[in-house]
Amino acid sequence: MAEQVVDTDGGPVPGKRLPPPVDGRPGPPPQAEAGPAAPSAGRGDEAGGLWSGATRAVLFAAAASVGSGFAGRRRELLSLRADIDRAGLDTLAGRKPPRSRVLLIAGRPGSGRTALAEELVRRLADDYPDGVLRARLAMSGGDPVPVERTARDLLAVVGVSVPAGADEDELSEALRDALAGKRVLLLLDDAVGAEQVDALLPDAPDGLVVAVSRGPLTGVPDVRPCTLGGLDVSAAIGLLAQYAGTTRITCDPTAAQSLVEECGGQPAALVLAGGWLAARPQASVADVVNRLRELPPGTGDQDRGARPLARAFRLAYEALPPAAARLLRLLVLAPGGWADAQTASALAGCSVSDAEAALEGFVAHGLLRPLPDRRYLVPGCLDPMLRAALRAQERRAEVELAGARMLERTVRQLHACRLAAQPAGSPARKKLAGMPRSLRFTSSGAAASWLESRLPALLEAARLAVEDGGLDTLARRLVAGLTLALGTHRSAEKAAPELYGLHRLLLDVARRRDLPAEEAAALLNLGDLDARAGRVEESLVRYKHALDAARDAGDPYTTGRSLESIGGTYEDLGDWHRAADWYGRALQLRLSQGDRIGEARLYERLGTVHSRTGQWGEALRAWRAAGAAFRRAGNPQGALRAAEALDRLGDPGAAEAHRRAARRLAARQRGGSGAGEKGRGSGAGEKGRGSGVMTEAEEA
Repeated sequence: MAEQVVDTDGGPVPGKRLPPPVDGRPGPPPQAEAGPAAPSAGRGDEAGGLWSGATRAVLFAAAASVGSGFAGRRRELLSLRADIDRAGLDTLAGRKPPRSRVLLIAGRPGSGRTALAEELVRRLADDYPDGVLRARLAMSGGDPVPVERTARDLLAVVGVSVPAGADEDELSEALRDALAGKRVLLLLDDAVGAEQVDALLPDAPDGLVVAVSRGPLTGVPDVRPCTLGGLDVSAAIGLLAQYAGTTRITCDPTAAQSLVEECGGQPAALVLAGGWLAARPQASVADVVNRLRELPPGTGDQDRGARPLARAFRLAYEALPPAAARLLRLLVLAPGGWADAQTASALAGCSVSDAEAALEGFVAHGLLRPLPDRRYLVPGCLDPMLRAALRAQERRAEVELAGARMLERTVRQLHACRLAAQPAGSPARKKLAGMPRSLRFTSSGAAASWLESRLPALLEAARLAVEDGGLDTLARRLVAGLTLALGTHRSAEKAAPELYGLHRLLLDVARRRDLPAEEAAALLNLGDLDARAGRVEESLVRYKHALDAARDAGDPYTTGRSLESIGGTYEDLGDWHRAADWYGRALQLRLSQGDRIGEARLYERLGTVHSRTGQWGEALRAWRAAGAAFRRAGNPQGALRAAEALDRLGDPGAAEAHRRAARRLAARQRGGSGAGEKGRGSGAGEKGRGSGVMTEAEEA
């Protein structure tokens, strides 16, 4: 019978079940529905894997013992339910509450605060017909998640799109508008400060916010706190029994109570101790109590509240085989603490199947939390101790090498993700078929699902890689690969918010490394996104900075695009004279390059702005030149546009000449005489925006 996994906070993880044991060991994990081809769960020594048979035995002995059920907290649940119905300060003052009520579950990491919050949400979900929203406000390492990122993610869940580059205030306001008047339940886990919670509170008096934090949220009005201590003895022993089995607990109830005392009743510490027992069927409960008491003093013992978890972690960690312990501490390098078999494989330098085996074993020991789609999370309560172990036991060069391997693997996955979207039988799909099986995707849909499920981790990986500054070449390749993958699997509008952040990262690297061509490209792309979002003044500043960088790089194409984009922005602002001036500068550059399509497009734009200012003679000359340039470029559609404009300006003779030329060009093209000269700037008629200028890293 498959058993349900209990997370490190002491609560069950819905939907995650370990495979049934085969010959005393768990069988292979279920195959993923989407993503790269899933590896089998583990091989023995005969397969040449990194993990020895003894290592696998230790990792998997606990797997079949993991139980299910929520451990205790009955009193806390009743108190929280009562607080919902209790009159708030606004009600007592005769006012209608302007915002949702906030319940706070406060406690140390590892106290079961998240498990309690999830259990409360599960029991209340039916009372909130507009749905349940969840957000995690801290990364695994404890750093706060920016409010703008959380708000954007929540808006995406409720189906509200926001412009790329919107700031925190805009996004918070949009979220409040989206949830106003709704009966929604919002769970905000791992809040670092009151300002995070306050910025996300809905203007919905009938809604409820459940916040999880280490301490009080001073500054959020009318918060109802519930502070957690340890589990009561009965619940704690029940949690131990889920791992160690009831027989050993029943045979020595005194030792079981002593173990609860040693663990301070903390669910995370009890789970780690229970996992140690589950991996050692011959050990007694008294054995683990003695082992905990015999541990020499450590740095974590100085804080009495943190001592039980620190000692339970040392017991579990030091019992791991060296290779497994190394992989576990390297997992803190995974972005946001999220890892899968590919990430673990790259970090440890082992096979994907070995990595998958180890990750499942860590779950059985309570050292990782399982997530959907075969992903895993390093618990926040264990992250500081694992980072300390990493600093103490790994040389800096080895850590950097592991991080580089992880980034390189991610770049290859993104490349495979993009190739999978191409038609069957295309060169791209043939290239995908030549990649290692574990990196391939079975279909475009599988690749898109993988990208969406991993997107938060991928974006975090890109941010961390750029902030680190030591692997800028890999960071550029990662950002470029993510940009291309998003452009392949999402529409331009849907991908815009993420692309805005990625182009800002590329801009940071370009400036740090003094790469003016890439700086110009990033600025142009950011200017295009600003323009689409209606921030015209901001886009103008971006384009002018891009022009300076392009000139420094000596890049005529990017210089021309910058000039044209500045002219287009002045046209949007209704400043026709300045628009004509900048279009004229861009035209001179295009003429010197022999870019006929670019030349024709600029003549079109000059004709348009001259018409707006009443300079009819200049407008006629520009449109005639545009028609001639389109004819030379073999573009009949452009010649017809010029003819229509000349008709409107009162020159029917020239208009008819351009129509006849357009018909001849179209006839030759239908006859197979060639489609005409395309030129480098052939995406006509869009003011030079959105053409997706690529950096050198993107082209690679």
